[in-house]
Amino acid sequence: MAYTRRPSILLFPLALVLLSLLASPGTLAATGPGDVAVFWGRNKDEGTLREACDTGTYTTVIISFLRGFGGHGGGAYTLDLSGHPLAGVGDDVKHCQSKGILVLLSIGGPAAAGTADYSLPSAQSAADLAAYLWDAYLGGGARPGLRRPFGDAALDGVDFYIDQGQAGGGAAGAGDHYDELARRLYAYNSRYRGRLGVTLTATVRCAYPDHPGVQAALATGLFSRVHVRLYGDLRCTWSDREAWEKWAAAFPASRVFVGVVASPEADKDAYMFQKDLYYNVLQFAQKVPNYGGLMIWDRYYDKINHYISSS
Repeated sequence: MAYTRRPSILLFPLALVLLSLLASPGTLAATGPGDVAVFWGRNKDEGTLREACDTGTYTTVIISFLRGFGGHGGGAYTLDLSGHPLAGVGDDVKHCQSKGILVLLSIGGPAAAGTADYSLPSAQSAADLAAYLWDAYLGGGARPGLRRPFGDAALDGVDFYIDQGQAGGGAAGAGDHYDELARRLYAYNSRYRGRLGVTLTATVRCAYPDHPGVQAALATGLFSRVHVRLYGDLRCTWSDREAWEKWAAAFPASRVFVGVVASPEADKDAYMFQKDLYYNVLQFAQKVPNYGGLMIWDRYYDKINHYISSS
């Protein structure tokens, strides 16, 4: 049995706190930030997925992370939701989708110091992961020996958050086959009638270019969005206009998002106050024709700091 996501209504971007701060006339930011994506699943105290969607702030929620692929972790794929119980997540996914909110699954995640717990060292490992994602999380059906962690809820796509690669591969992602994974995942769109059933996004480091494996995947031209992290990268800072413009120019067919941390607790060096975001970064970020919006790391920090969301 194949699963398809529930029909959804179009969600008008509702970032009320943003809009109140962006009301000053004569600024680019006064038109609003665009879409707002947020990572969910990194702290059990952030609340449920349903609660995140009910804030009315986010247009995309990215469930994070699936790790342990490419032969790591004893060959078992590992869904790490930081202590969130799986029960109820599937219903929450469908609830979010009914509000027109895109729900994605992020694979990979920040590199743990001195360890590697995911890679794609061969084309076959990429094919295996694509098939697993399709059957376990996307629109495919259950097969013998495989369970769907979120039941019959079908996620809207996959985010590539790749910070590490196979051992001996040089730079993280070098020698990995994320381009093959992207092509195989995107090919499943042929099973949908007249719509994009599997959306691909990438969450990349600030400095351009990113890791070779990530760049190879992006070069396929199959990614709808690129989230540029203006944090966690000592090679560039949030005020680095040149790096932002390089990402936007390199992938003109993809919408590019400004990725920020929602609290100094997440990254004190990269944290920017709202006024710096609205009246500095967005001033140059929104000038590129493929600007898409904001990517927030993450729901927990946004909840405690009220950076974007008021609840």
